[in-house]
Formats: sequence, structure tokens, C-alpha cells
Amino acid sequence: MSGPIDQGAWQAIGLTLQLAALTTIILLLLATPVAWWLSQTHSRWRGVVSALVAMPLVLPPTVLGFYLLVLLGPQGWVGQLTQALGLGVLSFSFSGLVFGSVVFSLPFAVQPIQYAFEAIGRRPMEVAATLRARPIDAFFSVALPLAKPGLLTATVLTFSHTVGEFGVALMVGGNIPGQTRVVSTQIYGHVEAMEYTQAHWLAAGMVMFSFLVLLSLTRLKTRVDRVMP
Repeated sequence: MSGPIDQGAWQAIGLTLQLAALTTIILLLLATPVAWWLSQTHSRWRGVVSALVAMPLVLPPTVLGFYLLVLLGPQGWVGQLTQALGLGVLSFSFSGLVFGSVVFSLPFAVQPIQYAFEAIGRRPMEVAATLRARPIDAFFSVALPLAKPGLLTATVLTFSHTVGEFGVALMVGGNIPGQTRVVSTQIYGHVEAMEYTQAHWLAAGMVMFSFLVLLSLTRLKTRVDRVMP
């Protein structure tokens, strides 16, 4: 008789943390330049790009997951590209799960960083320019340090959102033990099998994790408010 958290659950927890960490790192690298462009540009494409970034917030996860599955599948252009490169198809694999998580969590990374850049204003960058700092140097030495609260918020939100995702994870990755089965799909499997004790333990852990995330964000905002004039 297995305990409330068996080996399969621990495996799902480890895979979930690995997925969340990798997704967060990738998104911080991708979202920072996008957020900077959105905060600085006056291009007519700004609204279009902003809407595309925010779409995962309003699309049902199953809809987004379905189109990602098609995109990554044998007939999709991403699937055809990965097959041509000898990588096979990414659907129902951990790599595909990472791809789907990056797309689905994109607004949770871009928007906090964008708001942080917008809150800085143009004055600090103008001062850096008068000191003959190159734009790239001013970005790394002035903009990024001042946007640290937004970067921290994006990190916490992206990581926690990836941990809790279910619809996209199930559609794109399936529920393959040891490969794509994460905590949310593990709970789903326990419920389907009427293993409510195991489901309760994992679900309670998710509730506690969500509470700690919200608490950390509240404390972060309090600290920022105390530092900012």
C-alpha cells in the first residue's frame, strides 16, 4: 500500500519544479527585451504586440493548448522544422511542455517588467546619455537595476503560474509518467482513479504554495513602497 505521497508524486513534483525553473529562466531572457521595447516604443505595432503578449490571459488554456499541439505536431510548421532538424516532434515531450509553458506564461513575465520600466520614466536614461553612456550600457547599468522589483515579481509569478498550469500541460504534454506528468496532471490522475487521499495531499500542497506566493508578493510590494519615495 503506497503512502499519501508515493514515488510517482515525488517524480511529478520534481518534474514540475524543473519545468517551472526552466520556463522562468527562458522567459526572463525573452520577456525583458520585449518589455523594454513595449515601454519605450511609439510604433503603431505596439498595440498589436501588446495584445498578442496578453492573449494567454483571456484564451481558455485548452484552446491555446490545442493550437500549440497542432503547431508542434507533424503537420505544424514548428513540427516540420524540428523534424527537418532531426529532433522529431515536440508534442507529448518535456521539450514541448517547456514550449507551451513559455507561451502560456508570457504575459506574467512581460507585463510586470514592462510596468517597472514605464515607472522609471525617461529621465534616468537621459541623464545617462548626457554622461556619454551608450544605450546598451545605460540599459544594463541604469534601467535593469531600477526595474528590479518588476523582475522579481515576474520571476515569482512566472514560476508559480507554471507550477499551477493544467490545461496547456495536459494538451501539449499529455500525462506521461516521468516525462510530462506534472503535479496538476498527477492530481487529475488521482481523482480519476478515485485516490482522494493522494489527491488531497498534493492539492493541499498547491494551496499552501499559492498562499506563500501571494504572501511573498505582498511583502515585496511593501518593501518597494518603503524604498520608493
